[in-house]
Amino acid sequence: MHPAQILVLGFGGLILLGTFLFMLPFSTYEEGRGLSFIDALFEATSAVCVTGLAVVDTGTTFTLFGEIVLLSLIQVGGWGFMTTGIFMFIILGKKIGLKERLLLQDSLNVFSLAGVVSLVKRIIFITFIVELLGAIVLAFRWSFEMPLKTAIYYGIFHSISAFNNAGFGLEPDSLSKWVGDPTVNIAITSLFITGGIGFTVILDLWAKKSLRKLSLHSKIALLMSLFLNIIGFLIILISEYSNSSTIGNLAFEDKLWASYFQGVVTRTAGFNTIDIGAMNLSSLVFMMALMFIGASSGSTGGGIKVTTFAIIILAFWAVVTNRDNVNLFKRRISWELVNKSLSIVVAAIFFIFLIFFLLTFTEKADMSKLLFETISAFGTVGLSANFTPELSPFGRILITILMFIGRLGPLTMAFALLNPRKDAKVKYAEEKILIG
Repeated sequence: MHPAQILVLGFGGLILLGTFLFMLPFSTYEEGRGLSFIDALFEATSAVCVTGLAVVDTGTTFTLFGEIVLLSLIQVGGWGFMTTGIFMFIILGKKIGLKERLLLQDSLNVFSLAGVVSLVKRIIFITFIVELLGAIVLAFRWSFEMPLKTAIYYGIFHSISAFNNAGFGLEPDSLSKWVGDPTVNIAITSLFITGGIGFTVILDLWAKKSLRKLSLHSKIALLMSLFLNIIGFLIILISEYSNSSTIGNLAFEDKLWASYFQGVVTRTAGFNTIDIGAMNLSSLVFMMALMFIGASSGSTGGGIKVTTFAIIILAFWAVVTNRDNVNLFKRRISWELVNKSLSIVVAAIFFIFLIFFLLTFTEKADMSKLLFETISAFGTVGLSANFTPELSPFGRILITILMFIGRLGPLTMAFALLNPRKDAKVKYAEEKILIG
């Protein structure tokens, strides 16, 4: 089997396990039965694919058992199937062979096979440390307005959900209660920004301790993330400044916090501090672009990834300026990598268009809402213009499929479906075609 097919089966198995657990009677407060199969499948997929779209309200629907299952699926989904599997191998003292290492390399999207098991250990360590710090800060803040046990649980739940870019919350309106709260805003955004940068970049920063010594991948990931976060903040602030349904009636300081939060959360996690469905169309369109780009490679976020987007832009600039090479920071990017980036974008557009087209048959809603929901699912962002619970059963299945594709990556899904073999070493005569 192709590694992509093994990853598809692994994630699929986790989702089916989560679906079964959500269907158990004691997973929900509704006496005598759990979620229906389609709703359970949707919730399990959203959790494993760290998306955050939900057809039921998390806090009022799930029991403590159901919420623990949800958190477990989020954590495993954030790490990835192979990372979790290798972690279990390490705990059980099992030998990790070449096949497992190759699968892990493919899953983590790293350059070298050397040190992949050590990388898993570091990923687990970083995850626990960051999530623990986030939980402590949030629990301390919420202890002033709720019982200590509840505050600790809220802190743990939202810390895991935020670091893994899942966006699940225990309040019906997500984090809208704390729209202008500096502690909650800084803690949550720090968690999902750290998770969205990627473990490779975090470890590179830790090892080099100097921006100039970082790898080209880390430099692109950090600079693009910073640029998109600043642009997102400014666009939301300008577009929503006078919108009385979102931030128009807030104090100026609260407007800044709300714009900052919604501007940086859009690429990765599904939390919100303002009503997404009430935002202006200009804001929603720009948010779609950010969701499509997504987070960094090797992170807990989705989308085509900021590095892919950067390579496409650099390749475009090289073509229009009649340059033979794609260069950045005195380094050359191979055309093979450019072609792969183009393939990811084409595959992403194909899957998004296909699901969006099918949704126009099954759902009766505005095009903007359908497209927003579709891109949010692909980017595993989890933001919704108050439309997810209104999806028809068939619409929920379509969004479930797209969340799955978005988490694995469009190119991985294409590999899994096509099972590519090595091309025969035959070159045909070249012929020109008119383009443009």
